[in-house]
Amino acid sequence: MTLTEPSLTPPMVPPTVDMAQIIAAHAERTARIEALRPGNKDRLFDGLMAAGITHVTVTFDGAGDSGQIESIGAWSGDTAVDFPATEIEYAALTWDDPEVEMRSLSLEDVVEQLAYDFLSDTHGGWENNDGAWGEFCFDAAARCIHLEFNERFTSSELTTHDF
Repeated sequence: MTLTEPSLTPPMVPPTVDMAQIIAAHAERTARIEALRPGNKDRLFDGLMAAGITHVTVTFDGAGDSGQIESIGAWSGDTAVDFPATEIEYAALTWDDPEVEMRSLSLEDVVEQLAYDFLSDTHGGWENNDGAWGEFCFDAAARCIHLEFNERFTSSELTTHDF
């Protein structure tokens, strides 16, 4: 009789995942991003006012697992105007670096970035299933951002009858 080595590899040690650590790291990152937002908004509103832009409208639409910004319009009072080529500093965190990165972006790009950020923060998944649509108004004079959000959904009603 001869002895042979087993052909099966031994079972792997189950991985240990510290969910509390993952949740804490996510909460810390979220807090750091939220702390950057007031400065980004201030720089944007300062840039808009310096360019003579009183407000900006952003329309968005999404469904079926995709969504996008449809249009970004700049206004000076009741008159549509073009965005100037002006760039401002935008503070951001990247996924692979804990340090704040200052990026030089156009006013229009900062508006778009903030719109996507606010949609993600307030209505995560707005582009999924039946989706949603709406409009942001960036009011430079009042230094506020207003969101009108419309959510689509499919409804079903069951009626039964016994005769």
